[in-house]
Amino acid sequence: MRVIEIRNGKGDARALQPGERPVPDVWPGEVLIRVRAAGINRPDILQRKGLYPPPPGASDILGLEAAGEIEAVGAGVTRWLPGDRVCALLGGGGYAEYAAVDARHALPIPAGLDFVHAAALPETAFTVFTNVFEDGRLEAGETLLVHGATSGIGVMAIQAARAAGARVIATSRGAAKAEAALGLGAEVSIDAEDGRFLEAVRDAGGADVVLDMVGAAYAGQNLQALKPGGRWVVIAFQSGNLAEVDLARLMRGRLTLTGSTLRGRDADEKARLAEAVEARLWPWVADGRVRPVVDKVFPLEEAAGAHAHLESGVHTGKVVLRVG
Repeated sequence: MRVIEIRNGKGDARALQPGERPVPDVWPGEVLIRVRAAGINRPDILQRKGLYPPPPGASDILGLEAAGEIEAVGAGVTRWLPGDRVCALLGGGGYAEYAAVDARHALPIPAGLDFVHAAALPETAFTVFTNVFEDGRLEAGETLLVHGATSGIGVMAIQAARAAGARVIATSRGAAKAEAALGLGAEVSIDAEDGRFLEAVRDAGGADVVLDMVGAAYAGQNLQALKPGGRWVVIAFQSGNLAEVDLARLMRGRLTLTGSTLRGRDADEKARLAEAVEARLWPWVADGRVRPVVDKVFPLEEAAGAHAHLESGVHTGKVVLRVG
């Protein structure tokens, strides 16, 4: 099968080159997906640079989400049949013509979505669900503050929060992106080019939950933006991972600081999340309240260009590879 490999060491996007690998074996409890499209995520870029190795047992091929048709099913799989259209959360292996995955980590493609848009769903849907609704405990009537609002995660978080009946305050860089966040459903959208967003958030009433992909540079302001009992959820730290936190303010405000990663969770936990995502988020996708936003599509062979586009930061929504 055709794949994209990391060659000539690890570094810039040019290290991504087409190659060939054997089609994966299908073990009991797994399905083999004929991949038609694969989503690109920032962890792929970190892995390409040698900063985010795959967990034990995962493919070294990049790609944490894909969509396509079931090609074969392993022993013990009862839900899926060859030909079923699915999208799936992967531990790796999406940048290829075929990918094997735990059958419990696959979900049906909602009606009306093509493979490209379906491939943009799993990583963002799982991440937003577990961080915003489980760890962040966002409820109807509360306010979510989303940083990086036009990223793949941000786009999903805005729409899902609105579908759940919450208000959204969004930050992004540049007037065009701030405008795009309003179009996605943010009630307040802040151009954070200068990094000072706190006053605007306070004028909007503060936040019950902060979904933070920025990290150190926003730490102090995040803490001050939260209402009493607020939850600050860290899922990335693009500005650095070391920050000073005023513990007295944390205590006085009865605030919660938490964070998580998704890829390293065990198969049973991912299966539990898949069930929860299908029950909670999939109906919103089906009725149009949450729709994947795809910024640009590249052929599989142009994965290097796709990575460069994502790293440029000009995108709104997801960057996707089309396979075949």
